[in-house]
Amino acid sequence: MMDRRYLLSAGTCALLGLTPRCADAAAMSSRVTAYAFTFKGLDGGEILLSSYAGHPMLVANTASLCGYTPQYAGLQALWTRYRDKGLIVLGVPSNDFGGQEPGGVSDIHATAQGQYHVTFPITEKVTVKGKEAHPFYRWAAAERPLEAPRWNFHKYLVGRDGYLKAGFSSAVEPTDPLVIAAIERELAAA
Repeated sequence: MMDRRYLLSAGTCALLGLTPRCADAAAMSSRVTAYAFTFKGLDGGEILLSSYAGHPMLVANTASLCGYTPQYAGLQALWTRYRDKGLIVLGVPSNDFGGQEPGGVSDIHATAQGQYHVTFPITEKVTVKGKEAHPFYRWAAAERPLEAPRWNFHKYLVGRDGYLKAGFSSAVEPTDPLVIAAIERELAAA
């Protein structure tokens, strides 16, 4: 049974195998975009990706106790540099890799906002891999299986059209020239 916090279209449910009528999930995937998904915000409320339609998004699974945690600073730098041009940065805390996000909301806040002064949106802690993954991450893994997160601070770039444009491994810094070039391409896309 689908968690009611995740608002999904009928096509998305079919793509994710949540209805018995999905005859051709591959054909459905061309119609499903990131805008079909919703996250619960870290402080409550809903983060509807549809509210970012027409904006490129960089979505990163985060963790507070990881060697890559300093990448929060790079994500914030991107947000500061490009938000007025339309870029959305979204942090998605997860405890999937090495148990490096074991705490609750106050712990995540202490790291993201307290230590790294993050101002971009952050979701509640979710699962990002496997059968129990948040629907966005199941969709992304189906769309780009070779680019699924293998550790914390994996980054997906969603284009203005809602489709995945790139995936960047944890080892790629948010401010790497490859990431910046990809973001700037999406910002320039009409």
